[in-house]
Amino acid sequence: MTPDVIDELHRRGLIALSTDEEALRAHLAEGPVTYYCGFDPTAPSLHVGHLIQFMVLRELQRAGHQPIVLVGGATGLIGDPRESAERQLNDRDTVAGWVDRIRRRVAPFLDLPAAERGLPAPIYVDNLDWTQPLSAIDFLRDLGKHFRVNRMLAKEAVSVRLNSDAGISYTEFSYQILQANDYRELFTRHSCTLQSGGSDQWGNITAGVDLVRRTNGTSVHALATPLITTADGKKIGKTEGVSVWLDPELTSSYAFFQYWLNLDDIDARTWLPLFSERPAEEVAALIAESEERPASRAAQRALAEELTLLVHGPEELAQAEAAGRALFGRAELADLGAGTLDAALREAGAQELTGPTPSVAQLLQLSGLVSSLSEARRTVKEGGAYLNNERVTDAEAVPAESDWLPGGWLVLRRGRRTVAGVHRLGPTAG
Repeated sequence: MTPDVIDELHRRGLIALSTDEEALRAHLAEGPVTYYCGFDPTAPSLHVGHLIQFMVLRELQRAGHQPIVLVGGATGLIGDPRESAERQLNDRDTVAGWVDRIRRRVAPFLDLPAAERGLPAPIYVDNLDWTQPLSAIDFLRDLGKHFRVNRMLAKEAVSVRLNSDAGISYTEFSYQILQANDYRELFTRHSCTLQSGGSDQWGNITAGVDLVRRTNGTSVHALATPLITTADGKKIGKTEGVSVWLDPELTSSYAFFQYWLNLDDIDARTWLPLFSERPAEEVAALIAESEERPASRAAQRALAEELTLLVHGPEELAQAEAAGRALFGRAELADLGAGTLDAALREAGAQELTGPTPSVAQLLQLSGLVSSLSEARRTVKEGGAYLNNERVTDAEAVPAESDWLPGGWLVLRRGRRTVAGVHRLGPTAG
């Protein structure tokens, strides 16, 4: 028997909040429902934190429901209020470019299941299409009259900003009305009756539910995913303060794979049900293995493989796996393509080199693997230094021309897991 989609979303931990859940279950059971999730183009790409929304979109799509993906060309020009400070407004051409770029990048997440398994094909919309023609009079009379300022002020981000020195502009304050209107428009245009999003958007989401009820006299539904943070409270998708993007031009497939592979054990076990579409018993087995044998990194590897395949495809997954094996001495470096090697080493840590090639000891120091030449020599003497995965025995040896890999790279390693690259900008000399 096919499990109820709400039960499956609960099983995976994907529902933190919902409107009347029993009414939603009954609504979904009546037949195909049109549902949507919106994403604002406040950067050129979505990041890994947004993947949680696609897990919900895909789960509902597998249950036979009709997905709508909204990329907010209008709301992206305004920006949802943050607690910290006013957002910097991006120009129209920039936002329009980001809308197109994000849409193209995320399309395979829902398009491929639709094509391969006969599931409902996604509908892509841009809220600029109905927001731009809206006059100021229409905005105030037809939309603004349905919103109570006291409720809008109660939103946490708005409340914090009101009590700060920065305050809040009317531009950002009005964001909630624009997002709520998206639900009304999608209800009118596509009979959309369910919105999903992050729990930090719950106030905006329920404002849309309320607006549809007030203007159309219809009850619609909403659910929200939990906020995902690491065990030590950091935001998901941040590594050393840098976002892990879904766009390969911003985060390589190798770096993306390594992000998941290097998760803390607690995070990996907690996040596996959220992000893995494997059967429940397989997820449970991976978690059990991770608990019993943490060194296996079973949960991390499962996430790395599954999500890299989803975001980057099978060829890039193969290259990311091959790069990891090669950099750490489990496969031939020569088997890597120049582009993969370049991306992997720049992610691992790379130094540029001009002029004559230094000794191995000097290269170890240049790359940051050791802090001094004496430490470099000691590392070599102890057998812990590697050049292109070959153990180095002479700290003063100078790499030969034949040691340089495609693209002008040397791979240096200290011990089993600390890797860096040296990139040649010009010809070397001995």
